[in-house]
Amino acid sequence: MPLVVRLRSAVCLLGRFPALAGVDLDVHPGEIVLLAGPNGAGKTTLLRLIAGLVPLYSGEGEVFGTDLHVDRRAARRHLALVGHETFCYDDLTVRENLRFVARASGGTGTDADPVIERLDLAAVADLTHRKLSAGQRRRLALGAALVRHPELLLLDEPHAGLDADGREVLHEIVAAAPAEGRTILMASHELDLARALATREVLVDSGRTFLPVQAPAPVGDLS
Repeated sequence: MPLVVRLRSAVCLLGRFPALAGVDLDVHPGEIVLLAGPNGAGKTTLLRLIAGLVPLYSGEGEVFGTDLHVDRRAARRHLALVGHETFCYDDLTVRENLRFVARASGGTGTDADPVIERLDLAAVADLTHRKLSAGQRRRLALGAALVRHPELLLLDEPHAGLDADGREVLHEIVAAAPAEGRTILMASHELDLARALATREVLVDSGRTFLPVQAPAPVGDLS
């Protein structure tokens, strides 16, 4: 089965600084991969590289079979990145933001409705983004990703800002990903929570990746 992500000796520069200094990584379809490591290790840059937001300086990189040197943006229609910013419109409601993203991604406005229910956002669906709490904004950002039906979901510190109910919703979505044909790559410092979800863990340190802590589990096997 073709790899979702394939990186070999990948180097990424931020200015002149090598934020990634030789990353090797394979991600198989249906995996839930945890990127662990200290602050400044390169985890966020790695997610942004895969999302096509920063260029690959040297080495090899493919996402869904597309060479990142040739076209780093081509795979964007197959993936979504949930980071620290929601990138939602302050003056639009939760429902309006999700409908906008759905239409912009080639879907219809009705695609937003099941996402609102799944993320338990019905009670705030008609509130504007500016009136939401930090946790509600995090849920909305996740909803904006899900409404695009991504095959690869990139999560940067997904537990940040979520209360217990929000974390439960997040865990349900991550756990269901393989059965829904979705692959997840997440960077987190909340290792106890993230490890309970991951099928494999990779250490990122000083811009490099190291051997997985555990072997990849078969797709769909989260035991």
